[in-house]
Amino acid sequence: MAERIERENVVAFRLASHHLDVRLGERDLLTAAGRCGIQNTPPGSALLAFHARVEGVSADVVAGAVEDRTMLLTWSLRGAPYYVPTAEAEVYTTGVLPVTEEARRHFVLGVEQAVDRLGLSLTETVDIVTTATHEVLSGRQLAIDELGAEVAARIAPELTAQQRGVWNEEGPYAVGQPIGEAVVHFCVRLLALQRTVCFAPRTGNRAPFVLTEEWLGRPVAEADPVACRRELLRRYLRCYGPSTRSDFATWLGVRAGDVDPWWSHLEHELVEVDFGGRTWALAGDLDALRTATMPTGVRLLPPRDAYTQLRDRDTIVDKAHHRDIWRTAGDPGTMLADGEIVGSWRARKSGRKLRVELQAFEALSRRHQEALVAEAESIAPLRDTSSVSVDVTTY
Repeated sequence: MAERIERENVVAFRLASHHLDVRLGERDLLTAAGRCGIQNTPPGSALLAFHARVEGVSADVVAGAVEDRTMLLTWSLRGAPYYVPTAEAEVYTTGVLPVTEEARRHFVLGVEQAVDRLGLSLTETVDIVTTATHEVLSGRQLAIDELGAEVAARIAPELTAQQRGVWNEEGPYAVGQPIGEAVVHFCVRLLALQRTVCFAPRTGNRAPFVLTEEWLGRPVAEADPVACRRELLRRYLRCYGPSTRSDFATWLGVRAGDVDPWWSHLEHELVEVDFGGRTWALAGDLDALRTATMPTGVRLLPPRDAYTQLRDRDTIVDKAHHRDIWRTAGDPGTMLADGEIVGSWRARKSGRKLRVELQAFEALSRRHQEALVAEAESIAPLRDTSSVSVDVTTY
């Protein structure tokens, strides 16, 4: 019979794995990024996620890690932008790349109709886009719209007349955008997973792409795809376990039926546990799961923080508040107090002033309210503001 693990132990285990129990030291930025990646959606949210995990974080510290090439910003899980340690980037790129044509089509959902009309497989299309991207991007940095337009123009003459007609036709994705440019946009997500491209530092609202080998100043080393997929699943289970194939698939960005290339190579390290049904954890994590205790203290987590990217949402938030936290667009951040999510928060900037609104599920204790207000005040420098006002309300 599978061992039963209690909710409080699971929550405490996950918080510790995400480094949300005790902040890491100032030099441990890469440790935080390497746990399961730090998503930067919306832009700037990663800075708040690092602040929740690491002492002494600033925009300059994060930018410095990118500039010195120890940390990389690239499209990764679910096609979202993630900060990851450069030395471990293959786990979050090669390790994320779906194995089959069908799985890749699901990962970049929306491209299938276009490539079918072109009479090409997605794999063939990615190969064509890869070659053109090397030619267009060499020695340059281009944002996605510029890159899409130039790569599409480079490819068009190589297509048949029939394919070129489809390629240049306005597509359904954006007004005035040719199908060819849209196809390039889709494929660039897979090029990032192949480590052909990554992001260069932002300049204003511009997030340019660069050839990865040029950015790093060296050829991209070969990676073992099986080993990378195995390690990605390990990291997932350390941060979100006990879990299921289905939840892992959603976190990754594929269908449950597509995760065999990850799961089958790690089954010998897994053990079944009873956590609201049949779930699996790393056998080596069982002792930590059994003994994990809830932390004390507060944190303000940004929208789409790694911790709230879990799929068994009932584990951390009562179902009555799911729509308050996870929305189709415009997710708020979440308030963490003594290990529990106790509400949401938003920040609005006006000039050099920051207004933070904390909204609790129920009345906060005086201790929690004072600590959360202090935490809100601590993010002012991260938003380049000189003053902050904090309002506390309840739902």
